[in-house]
Amino acid sequence: MADNVKKQTRIELLRSQIREHDRLYYVLNQPEISDQKYDELFAELKKLEEENPQFITADSPTQRVSGQPLDGFKSVKHSVPMLSIDNTYSAEDLRKFDKDKICKQLGDENYEYIVELKLDGVAINLRYENGLLKTAATRGDGKTGDDVTANVRTIKNIPLVLSVEAKSISVLEVRGEIYMPNASFAELNRLRAENEQPNFANPRNATAGSLKLLAPKITAKRNLAFFAYATGEISEPLAESHQQTLEKLKTFGLPVNPNIEKAENIEQVIEICNRWNKKRFELNYQIDGMVIKINQLDLREKLGFTGRAPKWCIAYKFPAERAETIVESIDVQVGKSGILTPVANLTPVQLAGTVVKRASLHNFDELDRLDVRCGDTVLIEKAGEIIPQIIEVKKELRPKNTKPFEKPKICPDCGEKIQIIEKKRTGKKEEIAHKSEFTHTYVCVNKNCTTLLKEKLNYFVGRGQMDIENLGEALIEQLVDSGLVSNFADLYKLKKEDLLALERIAEKSAANVIEAIEKSKNCPLSKFIAALGIKHVGSQSAEILAEEFGSLEEIKNADIETLKNTDQIGQIMADSIYEYFHNEKNAAVIDQMLTAGVKPKQTKTNRSDKLAGKIFVITGTLEKFTRQQIEKLIKENSGKVAKSVSKKTDFVLAGTEAGSKFEKAKKLSVKIISEKEFLEMIR
Repeated sequence: MADNVKKQTRIELLRSQIREHDRLYYVLNQPEISDQKYDELFAELKKLEEENPQFITADSPTQRVSGQPLDGFKSVKHSVPMLSIDNTYSAEDLRKFDKDKICKQLGDENYEYIVELKLDGVAINLRYENGLLKTAATRGDGKTGDDVTANVRTIKNIPLVLSVEAKSISVLEVRGEIYMPNASFAELNRLRAENEQPNFANPRNATAGSLKLLAPKITAKRNLAFFAYATGEISEPLAESHQQTLEKLKTFGLPVNPNIEKAENIEQVIEICNRWNKKRFELNYQIDGMVIKINQLDLREKLGFTGRAPKWCIAYKFPAERAETIVESIDVQVGKSGILTPVANLTPVQLAGTVVKRASLHNFDELDRLDVRCGDTVLIEKAGEIIPQIIEVKKELRPKNTKPFEKPKICPDCGEKIQIIEKKRTGKKEEIAHKSEFTHTYVCVNKNCTTLLKEKLNYFVGRGQMDIENLGEALIEQLVDSGLVSNFADLYKLKKEDLLALERIAEKSAANVIEAIEKSKNCPLSKFIAALGIKHVGSQSAEILAEEFGSLEEIKNADIETLKNTDQIGQIMADSIYEYFHNEKNAAVIDQMLTAGVKPKQTKTNRSDKLAGKIFVITGTLEKFTRQQIEKLIKENSGKVAKSVSKKTDFVLAGTEAGSKFEKAKKLSVKIISEKEFLEMIR
């Protein structure tokens, strides 16, 4: 008993320390310990909770990510409506707002404005009860939103527990914006390109899509962030002004954007807006304007609301920054999966803080839709202020005798005939009205295409994969062109003398490359799987496979049914994984890498074989364990967890209120066991 009390006390202390360090890092931007020290505290807490599951609570920092995919989103009725904000695009409209809607209504009252950045994300309502996060809901139609609590809990700068001062407040609804930082957006689109998925157009769409995922584990990897900017329902007043309210929220441990300014009159407001229109590209997240609010809360009450928006608030939207330039040429690039992509080379032009020289045309359907030709004058803008794209062709300025771009019939690099894959578009009619009914993907299917090989090798050695430093594109090009490397395994056969025989490779550079290749031999299993470039398998899916199967051998030997039943894998990815590892050439290259000393780190730890080969389906509410804990126990004993009952299921572990899976198990004569019987099996 005394030992348990000691462990529980230590657990509570660790939680308290981690929460405080989260506040210092995310809210105040004043970290006091190193990342390594923080990770040590977190690892100790996680280990103690795993050994003592009876002490796990929902507000623990370790419980941010739900272990189970969501069935769907419940509706949440907002106790205080989440209204829209009226927009304007000109300084003159701001002056009119001040004169007609504020000054006229308030008369001789002294008022001041607060000017905030208008974050380009998703509005959210966080409901805290006695300092604990209870629900998180989207704006929806303003009256009712979606309950996205499980996904919001994964956002690291949203506290699950507020400071001690806030625990006396029975209800505190905090409103703010969830957004995706620029770096996270760029990385997400890179991963989607790897998996042959369409890019998100901008960070706002990516944020909305991430919050609507039914798999919190994936949402957690999207690196979303949050800023608080208002309150909803509160059981007691916090302050007399908006600025004081935000300061109060900061003391509670909530992140508040630091770029908030007070303005004494509308001319100061306009000056702030104009300044930020130029400065916005210095931020590491997207803003699309400024929000102007009356600071004094009592004056807000006096001004009131319309049916859809507050009268004391207005948004000033920045005009989209565009630039005019000329298409000098159009190239066709070959990606690592063999897909051909048209890219426009432009006369260099300044746009949104950078010089733009190239713009992706995404695919040949988009090239047709825009009818981009060499010599055309075009308008470009950055999608989400990040990705340059052509949005319009100035056809009235088109030079005479230009011809439509001739789409390739052969690979521009290897000269082999390409394959054109035609697919019927999916989606609502209005979404594809301006496009053709079919999509067309141009693919080089020549496995000996040197450009395809170079792309695969560049990906293989990249930071998110095998992380082989000093092995850049220029060197890979020489290695392929010289015939030294024709597959992944050949990298591990290289000697220093081979590199010294190449152009512009000195003794030290060659030694560094060989050292980096040697170092990569002990990479994590997840990175090795990702590096192989299996179709539809990116870094996130690779992590899931490594965690689920634990060794390369088990992934190689898994059948399609087992792969398909793995959390977040599904039929298409399962087919692709199975096909890759059962391809003779791929298998031979992997064997050569293993023979050369590549040893992907095993991720299984302390597994017994008591449930080896057994497939479990879990249904109903368990008494002693959460769903996450019971799945962990099954996997630690070499068993597998499936989502649905089939003839291959060995056991259905049933708790109370078991539903259709229970009935299906009876119909198929699958053995149904209780928690007690399960514990007997692994004892």
